[in-house]
Amino acid sequence: MKTILVPIDPGSAATSAIAVACQLARRCDARIDGIALRPPYADVIAPDPIVAVTLPHADWDEPAYQRKTRAVFDAGIAAGAASAGTAPRAQWRSGRAVDDEGLGALCRVYDISVIARPGRGASRMSALESALFEGGRPVLMAPPKPLATFGDTVLIHWNCSEETARAIALSLPLLNKAKRVHLLTVTGSTTAGPPARDSLGYFEAHGIAATESTVDPKGLGPGEAILAEAKAMGADLLIKGAYTQSRLRQMIFGGATSSVLAKAELPVLLAH
Repeated sequence: MKTILVPIDPGSAATSAIAVACQLARRCDARIDGIALRPPYADVIAPDPIVAVTLPHADWDEPAYQRKTRAVFDAGIAAGAASAGTAPRAQWRSGRAVDDEGLGALCRVYDISVIARPGRGASRMSALESALFEGGRPVLMAPPKPLATFGDTVLIHWNCSEETARAIALSLPLLNKAKRVHLLTVTGSTTAGPPARDSLGYFEAHGIAATESTVDPKGLGPGEAILAEAKAMGADLLIKGAYTQSRLRQMIFGGATSSVLAKAELPVLLAH
């Protein structure tokens, strides 16, 4: 992982996302690129014929927004340098601010993007989902507050799915640097596929001494069970395949991904 993209929205929890990006950059000797993430514009639909036009706010000032978002980025990089004693390589992408669709496309030319956990007063879910579904690369979701360490103790949610397999393959550079890697299966929350113990040989071939266990959620949802186990083992990174169930099914019935996106207090590497 040598290139990291951090979309900046001054109304979001950008400070935490930049701090986690700095931790990742130091771990992988990577470069951080910041870019302005445009606020959502209003969609105006006119009938006969039906035409949808996306309009900016009446008082939209692109140059001022660029200055504001870059100031947030520069301050975050400076804070990251101060906390670690060394400044990560970082640069600002000039040009117009990107919308959610543009962000998803841009993620394709980076190894990973770092976005703060969605929520009120923080990042918007549409930006994270665009990066996740349209970028073809992993997304690292930063918690509201960065942890003191990053990537030393890694918990992998193993549910036998192709999304999990993809998340693991994309995170190998981090797994190779971890001090502890553990695979967790939650009873009743798996798809058809090999159990976690069958993957241990894969990790061994990559020089990773992984362990595995299965937990009974005991009345918790699968997402809550994963986060509880992460907290109990002191994990500072969770790796998870995202949306093994469809987004619609998750919205109606709930699911591990939705719960983790809403409640995680540690960095989460997601891939779909």
